[in-house]
Amino acid sequence: MAAVLVGQFHARDAEGRVYSVHEFQESNPAHGDLAGSASTTSYKLAIGDRVEKLEGDEFKLIQLGTIIVRESKTTSVS
Repeated sequence: MAAVLVGQFHARDAEGRVYSVHEFQESNPAHGDLAGSASTTSYKLAIGDRVEKLEGDEFKLIQLGTIIVRESKTTSVS
């Protein structure tokens, strides 16, 4: 399983603090199928804290339980 950074964006909490969020694409090879693989998207703060995607542009900081909202489009990493 490999995680590749595919984008980043800023999100803001209700008190106005800004968080830098990194978006990763993870590839998980399917068992018994050499050609197939499943991919999932995960999110982490730039400092490493895990982030859970909720609905739309809302995310939740796992450790703190704080809800943050994406404020800009994702920036692609090349």
